Amino acid sequence: MLTVIVDYESGNLHSAQKAFERVAREQGAGEVLVTSDPDTVRRADRVVLPGDGAFPACRRELFDHRGLFEAIEEVVVTGARPFLGICIGMQMMATRGLEYSETPGFDWIGGEVVHIDPADGALKVPHMGWNDLVIDRGHPVLDGIATGDHAYFVHSYQFRVADPAHLLAHVDYGGPVTAIVGRGTMVGTQFHPEKSQATGLRLIANFLAWAP
Repeated sequence: MLTVIVDYESGNLHSAQKAFERVAREQGAGEVLVTSDPDTVRRADRVVLPGDGAFPACRRELFDHRGLFEAIEEVVVTGARPFLGICIGMQMMATRGLEYSETPGFDWIGGEVVHIDPADGALKVPHMGWNDLVIDRGHPVLDGIATGDHAYFVHSYQFRVADPAHLLAHVDYGGPVTAIVGRGTMVGTQFHPEKSQATGLRLIANFLAWAP
């Protein structure tokens, strides 16, 4: 089995690579490759799309790599192979992002990426640090993960889904903030599983074992 972590020059992939390699090795889940090569992406059995920074810049970087997005879409949408978006990689699944300017997303899961606006003015944005997950609905990637488990966040914008059925988990930060989304063979986490210790490693292990 080949798991591809897509490199489109959006953030440091070292920690994600190491976490996925560790879990894949421990559970015999095959090879993990970091790549920007469309042909390698097409060979993938599952795809991971990380990302740090601003929504428009990440989209521009992804689409500037000739054929890379098309390869991802071929594998994930046409081929229905498992996909995990992390942080901005998760936000890219939305219909559009509203960071700096209105920017189209992949439109894989309906909704938009909007600024976090806590009801408590004492809460600072970006939402940064550990927060407790609230599980909204069950999913294979959440096996063994429960409400109250901690995950690590760094973000100023959140994915507001159009259909509540696509919201798998949220956190409270002066109001609900989306933590995990999912539809079909696609899931996304706003938090960084590679930085979320036991919770994150469990989610990675579940994703590598997931056979939708």
